[in-house]
Amino acid sequence: MKTLYLDCGMGAAGDMLSAALLELLPDREAMVARLNGLGLPGVRFEAEPSVKCGITGTHMRVTVDGQEEESHDHEHEHEHDHDHDHEHGHEHEHDHDHEHEHDHDHEHSHDHEHGHSHHHSGLRDIEHIVEEHLDISPRAKEDILAVFRLIAEAESAVHGVPMSEIHFHEVGTLDAVADITAVCLMMEALAPDEVIVSPVHVGAGQVRCAHGILPVPAPATAHILRDVPIYGGRIRGELCTPTGAALLKHFATRFGEMPVMRTRALGYGMGKKDFEAANCVRALLGDTGDAVDEVFELSCNIDDMTGERIAFAVERIFEAGAVDVYTIPIGMKKSRPGVLLRAMCHLSEKEAVIRAFFRHTTTIGLREVRLDRYVLQRTEETVSTPAGEIRRKKVSGYGTERSKWEYEDLAAAARARGLSLGEIEEEIK
Repeated sequence: MKTLYLDCGMGAAGDMLSAALLELLPDREAMVARLNGLGLPGVRFEAEPSVKCGITGTHMRVTVDGQEEESHDHEHEHEHDHDHDHEHGHEHEHDHDHEHEHDHDHEHSHDHEHGHSHHHSGLRDIEHIVEEHLDISPRAKEDILAVFRLIAEAESAVHGVPMSEIHFHEVGTLDAVADITAVCLMMEALAPDEVIVSPVHVGAGQVRCAHGILPVPAPATAHILRDVPIYGGRIRGELCTPTGAALLKHFATRFGEMPVMRTRALGYGMGKKDFEAANCVRALLGDTGDAVDEVFELSCNIDDMTGERIAFAVERIFEAGAVDVYTIPIGMKKSRPGVLLRAMCHLSEKEAVIRAFFRHTTTIGLREVRLDRYVLQRTEETVSTPAGEIRRKKVSGYGTERSKWEYEDLAAAARARGLSLGEIEEEIK
């Protein structure tokens, strides 16, 4: 199984992640050229060599009209709460030393001499940029917008305003779109079967913004990293940015220690500042054997829903991203017959699955258990048979290998020919 492991021992930022992933690609120049050919107005990507603690890596420099934006990761503001006389609105003004590339130079007393006015874009404007102006795959567009929605949802929760009122500074928006797009395109090019992320070092201390002194991790980052293993340390400053957190949360299959793997490629994405530890995200691409998949098991007991409503709820929970949903008949208090409704999902879909539970069932509470799920590697192929084109699923791992014809294809062929499923299976053997 192709596995990508991201070592976030010095946190993560969008530019650091894109630089680390770039080093894993066989043709880095082609990827940078593709990024520069996207047509983002005034945006230019440049991969620069960088050395931290004797380790050579890459710094991904992104400029907008020739200027390197220093702080896009906190460029989120609801305009009715800001006076706008402090330049970047709700942008953090950090007085610590830790800076990740262009993500963290947060002293916002500088003027915008490069000519950008203080125009602010909402989530719909970003959706327009991505959907209408980027010549990339639908999957990459979905990934980009999902990451932005994680950031907007966090800002909405932190500030207590609707997502529609969260706005992004003009320059910061282009810079953030550039970083997030770069990571999404590189993830698409690498196509890992699983992405494992280390516990995330978020830093320590406090950051100073226009509203006062805030703790590290910043509130939006802390919101995004719920259910993710994080830790502080001796380094004072914000090591993980909201953009870095959202990218990790979106792409991670699971969080944990590095698995046993045969490494094929290594990448180092460097931050701008120097510390006693190498200021970088390290990416390792390699092969792992049999897979262990971390899932969350969510369940509730129900005794006041009809069978039809429960069946409908099961469908909606599947649509929310659950990998499995099932029911078990149980006895409940007052001798009532009831149903145990249980779903399993990955971390990235857990919140959506929880919402589906509460929206489509009568439960007022859920139970959660973290589980390791042992899974076989799965592939699918389409085979030309006497009954037509039939898909066949193959699974392997843990010393076993087997295959199975896709039921829907068999059923369609059986209906078309007026045969039973058994007769169709015999015909295509």
